[in-house]
Amino acid sequence: MATKELVVGGGCFWCTEAVFELLKGVSDVESGYANGHTLNPSYRDICTGETGHAEVIKITYDEEMITADTLLDIFFATHNPTTLNQQGADRGTQYRSTILYTDEETKEAAEAALEAAQKEYDQPIVTTIEPLKSYYKAENYHQDYYRLNQTQGYCMAVIPPKLAKLKAKFAKEMV
Repeated sequence: MATKELVVGGGCFWCTEAVFELLKGVSDVESGYANGHTLNPSYRDICTGETGHAEVIKITYDEEMITADTLLDIFFATHNPTTLNQQGADRGTQYRSTILYTDEETKEAAEAALEAAQKEYDQPIVTTIEPLKSYYKAENYHQDYYRLNQTQGYCMAVIPPKLAKLKAKFAKEMV
């Protein structure tokens, strides 16, 4: 088993976590905060939009079962990478679309995926591709949030359309 990690932010981490937890070859999806200037931020800190952090997920996967290319294709297909610092009603720099790499291979895969995804959108993609500088795991109550809170209003309204996009385009990658 060749385990790797990929860190992405595509709006609210509850939404992105819900999508990537459903994929074959993904062993863990952890919600967190990345690339800000505040040490050990809390969710309350992040919500101010003043810490510089993005809500992200860290995807742990077996590259023999699912590739970074496929994960990145799913990332671009299941959120709107053309809206700056916003996904739906969630607004602020903490909701920015970003791919955070730890090696050149991931950076190159991200650049190729962005270029390919641009063909699917009329507006320019604003997703940033940048080195992962800092990462903090989010509080425990954010982990597996959708799976544990599917009847919560936000989860019922915002997440199902993303899951429908996943199922429509990537059903064979789902568990």
